[in-house]
Amino acid sequence: MHPDGLTRRATVGLAAGVVLTAQTNAMGLANAMGLGPKGEKAMERVVGVGGFFFRAKDPKALAKWYDDNLGIAPVPSAYNAPSWETEAGMTVFAPFPKDTSYFGDPAQQWMINFRVHDLDKMAAQLRGNGIAVEIDPEHYPNGRFAKVLDPEGNPIQLWQPDKGPG
Repeated sequence: MHPDGLTRRATVGLAAGVVLTAQTNAMGLANAMGLGPKGEKAMERVVGVGGFFFRAKDPKALAKWYDDNLGIAPVPSAYNAPSWETEAGMTVFAPFPKDTSYFGDPAQQWMINFRVHDLDKMAAQLRGNGIAVEIDPEHYPNGRFAKVLDPEGNPIQLWQPDKGPG
């Protein structure tokens, strides 16, 4: 290898390193100033769902149903006790039109969607507990879905996301 080639490569590498360091420092400064990557004012954003609160006719019985059938631990009785934790993953926040039929009963104001690893195993588990499960026969680009109602008629959608390309 010719020594000039090594010198050129080293020079290009050094220049790229300087540019990358300058960009990184500028981005850090922009973040510290509350600016986004293009210098616009950065918006503070929520980082996840911290709880889901809803009214129930019998809260204790419904909490037990969710624990027994879906593995969602009830609210702890003390602040230092562990709470139910979800796995990291996509969460969709989607307001629907007031007259949607997607939730079933028109009086229903909400529907929760839970991610599952194996929709067929979850459906079999729920059916084994006497719970009706309606699996959507269509396989969508984002995965498979099923609908369930809790004992108070609240709609639950179960979602097995596609794993995506390897």
